[in-house]
Amino acid sequence: MNIYIQSLILGIVQGLTELLPISSSAHLNLIPWIFNWEGLSDSFDVALHFGTLLAIGLFFFKDWLQLIKGGFEYVTTKKSSTEGKMFWYIVLATIPGGIIGFLLDHFLEDTLKQPVIIAIALMVMGVILYFVDKKCEAKIDYEHMGFKQTFLIGLSQALAFIPGVSRSGVTMTTARIMKVDRESAAKYSFMLSAPIVLAATIFKFKDFTLNLQFFIGVLASFLVGVAVIKFLMQYLKKGSFKMFAIYRVIAGLAVLLIYFTR
Repeated sequence: MNIYIQSLILGIVQGLTELLPISSSAHLNLIPWIFNWEGLSDSFDVALHFGTLLAIGLFFFKDWLQLIKGGFEYVTTKKSSTEGKMFWYIVLATIPGGIIGFLLDHFLEDTLKQPVIIAIALMVMGVILYFVDKKCEAKIDYEHMGFKQTFLIGLSQALAFIPGVSRSGVTMTTARIMKVDRESAAKYSFMLSAPIVLAATIFKFKDFTLNLQFFIGVLASFLVGVAVIKFLMQYLKKGSFKMFAIYRVIAGLAVLLIYFTR
């Protein structure tokens, strides 16, 4: 298949799966495996994530401005605000999850990319997401999240190094365990992902090949990402995570079927 079409497809897949709790790393590893495409380079994978980072930045642009302003004022004038506290909560929550995830990913990356492991991670996390979302109450909204909730959600990001777990999936699940409502869980998950993806983008920037393939992938992931965020934030006002949990289980079973029948 034409490399530009592959880039377009992978960009669309990234935009859909990074922001929904269904694991972009799983899909970006499995699609080339299923269709016998050449595997993604680390730099192109990060480039696709950069596209969804831009989507988060655009959609929550005003929120980020308020967070940064509030965080700066909290340090310089000791003025306390919801935005100021949330900014530093995100900073503190990012550090441990980012460090642990980086170390585990560095040492176990190749081992964990096996299709069977990805399939199992998809299904297990899907079952956990379903029961947690069904059983846990929604008592805390975004503005009233405290250090305990934000820190534990950030720490859970470390598990996202396992393809199939999903950064948004594990952080939204942990938020629901902490009795955060669904819409707030999604918003905080998106905001929390931005610093780590930004750091990865800066770290890998020197390896980017700024060609047509790069721009097609980034643009596709950005445009689809904006649409997905808008959809999910509206959907979660009344909907649940049930359909995403079911999809994960079905996708995992499909991968196992393909693996054992090849």
